[in-house]
Amino acid sequence: MTEMTHAAPAKTRRAAAGRRAQTGDGRPGRGRRGGSGGNGGDRRGPLLRRLTPWLYLAVPLALLITFTYVPVANMIYFSFTDWDGVSPDRNFTGVDNYRQIFTRPELFRVFFVSFYYLAASVVQIVIALYFATILSFDLRFRNLFKGILFFPYLINGVAIGFVFLYFFQDGGTLDSVLSWFGAETDRAWLGDPTSANTSLAGVSVWRFTGLNFVLFLGAIQSIPGELYEAAQLDGASRWQQFRHIIAPSIRPVIGLSVILAISGSLAVFEIPYIMTGGATGTSTFVIQTVKLAFQFNKTGLASAAAVVLLLIILLITWIQRRLVPDEKVDLV
Repeated sequence: MTEMTHAAPAKTRRAAAGRRAQTGDGRPGRGRRGGSGGNGGDRRGPLLRRLTPWLYLAVPLALLITFTYVPVANMIYFSFTDWDGVSPDRNFTGVDNYRQIFTRPELFRVFFVSFYYLAASVVQIVIALYFATILSFDLRFRNLFKGILFFPYLINGVAIGFVFLYFFQDGGTLDSVLSWFGAETDRAWLGDPTSANTSLAGVSVWRFTGLNFVLFLGAIQSIPGELYEAAQLDGASRWQQFRHIIAPSIRPVIGLSVILAISGSLAVFEIPYIMTGGATGTSTFVIQTVKLAFQFNKTGLASAAAVVLLLIILLITWIQRRLVPDEKVDLV
């Protein structure tokens, strides 16, 4: 009887301990109240998860809308007016500004200057792809050559303009180098439209080759090394490795470089503006737009020109995407 009496309190203590473990603090009813609070947290959880990405994107979206989309909308609005950029009067002129751009020869002629820079872009893509392929293999001093190729892109465009302005002037660096080989040095490199645009396009090749080089080199280095090892075991040459491994895998990057080259050739500004100011037939579309807005106070016409440039770039990008769509390449 005594043993049963002592056993009962022991069982009671174990049951109470079990209830305390279930309720958390041992007090009845506490677990139910905590459970109801947990349900409220569960209801708030999905809402918070849905709002979290937008909270992170709020500031970037505000900056993007304020400094990109709002100015573009204002530019489109100004393109249908005769605003001079200063006066509060803005008379609606319809599509007259756009008609002037495509019917006045002096305004439309600047499009042909872009062909010099487009040809230069093709040259720089080829050079960058060549050096990126060569320096992706194990060569001596390859890091030194990488730095040499990328260094011009780090220099400020205004500084490059002044350096090459002396380089191409009469009796400058280029004439001095050519005189060492017995070539005549009395040519004005920036004196006529053909030689001036060719010289300026050459400067753009020197400056922007490093950008394409870095893009191509990063894409090539992301290719698994096992593919090169397997190709070498099969006796593939460097050209065959480039044709069957490198070129297919970096096709999206090449497409991106083509888009950047086309848009860049249409939007050239600082190099010709610093070196020639748009004289001798070197005025680009952007230089002409800046002069229309700030020199001739034709902000409406300049806005129309900027809209046309934007539409041309978007159209070319769309055509390029349709003709050469992105393809997922799985080489592993």
